[in-house]
Amino acid sequence: MGRRRQSVTIKHVAADAGVSLQTVSRVINDEPNVRPEMKERVQASIDKLGYVPSIAAQRMSGSRSYLILALNDRERTIADWRGRQGVDWVDQMLLGGMLKCAEYGYRMIFELVDTHNDHVERELRAAIAALQPDGVILTPPHSDNPLIVGLLDQQKIPFARIGSRGGAAGIALTMDDEGSARRATRHLIDLGHRRIGFIPGSPEYSLSRWRVDGWEAEMATAGLATDGLLAEGDFTYASGAAAARHLLGGANPPTAIIASSDQMALATLEVARDLGIDVPGQLSIVSFDNTPVVRFTQPALTAIDQPVAETASRAVELIIAAQRGAPRPTEPTRVQGALVQRGSTAAPPVAVHG
Repeated sequence: MGRRRQSVTIKHVAADAGVSLQTVSRVINDEPNVRPEMKERVQASIDKLGYVPSIAAQRMSGSRSYLILALNDRERTIADWRGRQGVDWVDQMLLGGMLKCAEYGYRMIFELVDTHNDHVERELRAAIAALQPDGVILTPPHSDNPLIVGLLDQQKIPFARIGSRGGAAGIALTMDDEGSARRATRHLIDLGHRRIGFIPGSPEYSLSRWRVDGWEAEMATAGLATDGLLAEGDFTYASGAAAARHLLGGANPPTAIIASSDQMALATLEVARDLGIDVPGQLSIVSFDNTPVVRFTQPALTAIDQPVAETASRAVELIIAAQRGAPRPTEPTRVQGALVQRGSTAAPPVAVHG
């Protein structure tokens, strides 16, 4: 009868391979300066005995915890979960982050932190003390929160800042928000639209401004005005509805609207329906995020696909590289989103051409 898997320890592996405990530990932890033949010998014993290194054992063996802590905004995440509106930001983060962690023998732990909490530092210190993570992933708006960034920098923990252009601390990653907004705008211009409205997200997020910058830049390149075509939003359905009513209720309404979240795009579609405006015959709509729900609307929404999983995966890779001594990238890592064309965009009514 074979040995029970959980009873196999690092000592059994060392004895089977005829090497020291330290050598086995160095192989398990993928440390440099281990001869290839020694790695093969230890790995053969690990495979034969069915040894599975536990996080607890790995943590005791040295300075690494093999845990990466991902932080997300508590208020918005809980609202999304309770709303059950098909928002899959967290799912996509876990998909990219957890799978990449598993490749390297790490675990990802997900925590919610309140951005507006005066005790955000205390909350974060407690999480770090309890988990002793090897790295931290920050998501917007935490990515540019000076309290959080300063604390992690001071603690010398490698950390990735998703949705940030960075600065003196941390590893910055963006989803090319400005470029994505330019692509969405260019798609509409190529269809023949000249009056293209834009509904941005909450100003609390840096990426909201970058998307506006992209829209404005592409409009300027095409020699088109943006006056009166920007209506404030905050990513929510209600703000999208108010912004769409404002844009579509004017004397010279846009023939296309780009909304900076799927919820705001859904609201724009509903407002158009209420006003008797045909989509895409009289109004084209482009969304941001490309969550599952936009495929099932009538018509299905053209959307910028946010590469959340790929960005979380890259963040994990960069954190692990930093743990192993790689220099911090001086420029933000940019993961580019794609425009997915569906039924909500078409050429504008013939009367507005030219």
